[in-house]
Amino acid sequence: MVLFLTILSGIAWTVVYIEAIRLGFRDRSYAIPVAALGLNIAWEFLYAAHGLATRIDVQVVINIAWALADVVIVYTFLRFGRAELPSFVTRPLFAGWAVLLFLTSFVVQWLFVVQFDWDNAARYAAFLQNLLMSGLFIAMFAVRRGLRGQSMLIAVAKWIGTLAPTISFGWYIHSPFILGIGLLCSIFDLAYIGLLWWARNSPRALAPAGNP
Repeated sequence: MVLFLTILSGIAWTVVYIEAIRLGFRDRSYAIPVAALGLNIAWEFLYAAHGLATRIDVQVVINIAWALADVVIVYTFLRFGRAELPSFVTRPLFAGWAVLLFLTSFVVQWLFVVQFDWDNAARYAAFLQNLLMSGLFIAMFAVRRGLRGQSMLIAVAKWIGTLAPTISFGWYIHSPFILGIGLLCSIFDLAYIGLLWWARNSPRALAPAGNP
């Protein structure tokens, strides 16, 4: 069952990344909140490299695939992300901020390894950044006032991709921390799915004030 849930999570998150790439180029935007994107790509490269150096299993192969997909998503952020910011954010300022953000993400992931062993660091960091992403998707929806750079496919696949390891590590391996954080992710993910459903069925509700 644990292997099945690992594969299910891998497939679901791969769907998230492929759809994020598609939407990024279609909408000339980025489809993963950037703070979570930085932590994700740092996590994937760190644990893919560690797995290649120690033991190659299904999760390592999945991590490599995710890392390669995230490289493209990072490109969409670097290519289109400045347009999401106020005009006073110049290209050099945007570039400096992006470098700082991604470097900080790698430092944070390494600090998890320093504080915990490799296995616990991977799990704790993954679920905490997952909860961050769940909240940031809702914030993205609010800031963009609608569905640009977002889709129901990403929302549902993200929920399934998080729920599977929640069951695997939280229930079968008996980790109250992971079970609790994973359930909180589900609450936020289902709220986000509800927002997207509402926006798709009530587009006039998102029109700026004063519009007919």
